[in-house]
Amino acid sequence: MEKMAECMHNNGKTCCERHTWRNAAEKKKLLARLRRIEGQIRGLEKMVENDAYCPDILMQSSAAACAIHSFNRQLLEAHIRGCVTEEIREGGEGKVDELCNMLQKLMK
Repeated sequence: MEKMAECMHNNGKTCCERHTWRNAAEKKKLLARLRRIEGQIRGLEKMVENDAYCPDILMQSSAAACAIHSFNRQLLEAHIRGCVTEEIREGGEGKVDELCNMLQKLMK
């Protein structure tokens, strides 16, 4: 699922080396969720511009935060079921260590 590759940005300088290649259905699902989150954020901007009542903005902000958490859970599940599981089957444990370190950072 994960492939090593180099991408070039910033006037030809390498910015990253790792990529995860997703199937079309998984990518579509993740992008749709991100677009809904983007819409919620735009809604928050309009609420602030229109001087909406603070508790109403806070409720919308909370909904956007929940949507981001849901996106993260979906992506984490895909990573564990794909990249991590694949490496374990191949006898490696680097992704498990990476996952543990990432979870420690996320849970601060």
